[in-house]
Amino acid sequence: MEKQIHIEPVTRIEGHAKITVFLDDAGDVRDAQFHVTELRGFEKFCEGRTLWEMPGLTARICGICPVSHILASAKACDAILSVRIPETAVMLRRLMNAGQMVQSHALSFYYLSAPDFLLGWDADPAIRNVVGLIGAQRDLARKGIRLRAYGQEIINRLGGKRIHPGWAVPGGVNQPLSSEDRQWILNGLPEAMDTIQTTLDLFKSSFGIEDRGVLGEFTSMYMGLVAPGGVWEHYDGLIRIVDPCGETIVEGYDPARYDEIIVEASQPWTYLKFPHYKPMGFPQGMYRVGPLGRVNVCESFGTPRADAALEAFRAESDRCSGKVFDYHYTRLLEILASLERIERLLGDERILSPRIRAEAGINETRGIGIHEAPRGTLIHDYTVDANGIIEKANFIVSTGHNNLGMNRAVSEIAKMYIHKGDVTEGMLNRIEGGIRAYDPCLSCSVHAAGQMPLDVRIVDGEGCEVDRLTRE
Repeated sequence: MEKQIHIEPVTRIEGHAKITVFLDDAGDVRDAQFHVTELRGFEKFCEGRTLWEMPGLTARICGICPVSHILASAKACDAILSVRIPETAVMLRRLMNAGQMVQSHALSFYYLSAPDFLLGWDADPAIRNVVGLIGAQRDLARKGIRLRAYGQEIINRLGGKRIHPGWAVPGGVNQPLSSEDRQWILNGLPEAMDTIQTTLDLFKSSFGIEDRGVLGEFTSMYMGLVAPGGVWEHYDGLIRIVDPCGETIVEGYDPARYDEIIVEASQPWTYLKFPHYKPMGFPQGMYRVGPLGRVNVCESFGTPRADAALEAFRAESDRCSGKVFDYHYTRLLEILASLERIERLLGDERILSPRIRAEAGINETRGIGIHEAPRGTLIHDYTVDANGIIEKANFIVSTGHNNLGMNRAVSEIAKMYIHKGDVTEGMLNRIEGGIRAYDPCLSCSVHAAGQMPLDVRIVDGEGCEVDRLTRE
């Protein structure tokens, strides 16, 4: 008789989810599903609010990646205003997003995932966490904590708060960078560079190409934004989609036309929808985003240290890596590239200019803001009336783009390790590890199609049921 294995909750991720593994009569894996069990209604919350509120409002979607929503929202608002924001504002937004890349990637790598592969997939769960990592590799853990703090402080110095800074606004930003804050960020760069280089060296020496197959490997398309020449991009750029061999499928696509090539499907067992490449349909149109997606679509990072590290990565892999574990490797590459971009931005004197905002009124009724959040391509799509009141909002969040990939990952990993019904805690941890590699942010990503099922019981003072309302 078919059996099921339930992993609930999935641990060391942001948000609430579970995994179901389906076993056949022989005890081998038939399939596995990643269920997102929470619902966030931010798209509905936004209706009726003003355009000017949107960056600060949508930041509250999440406490881990508020910067990502602030910037995507501000870009959507810029499009409705039809303004070209000042160059200094662009540079400052880029600087904050680079700081967000550093802090978010450091959180994912050092806090959430490193305990698995540095302490061991089969280690005692009581110590397989960041506290256990501190005990086993104190110096590395300390470096990782300080690296994340450095990225957070960049956000704080720019926006006045580490979390939910009300800083990026329609038309630009509301506060310039001071020379004192610029110097503080520059002073912290050598230590941050040393930390990421030390971590990269340790990672490469610890995990060869075969070790990196621990979380499975499968082919897919990849999507991300690129600058001219295919250079890695994290704030602006055009959409590029490549096939598993790195051959271009979509090139130079205007982000404002994303809905011509990206659509979402729904399944009844999860609140998280399934974005996919429209011409290929569902589920054949699977693509992956985030660190692995961006590295696979780009030709180069455009900075010397990161490009040297990228060359070393590609020397061990095909043009496009399909290994789930390589999300961790490429996450480290992006931290290095972000630090180099920070250094480059701060070396430009224009970044201290007080001209940081363009003034305009409502000139368009629809605006789309797309940029690269740490977890992948983030889309904010707003429709407003003539007064700038939000009539419709649609968020396609990075984690959503990876939904097909995450479900494929848990299925592939389960099939690798579970045979004839033999299951250990370490096996289940590897399945969870496949989700952690994508670093999902589930609070950001869920928006259900249709209506939410409800089961409401009304009881009296004695606890006896007097009525029951059910909605399927």
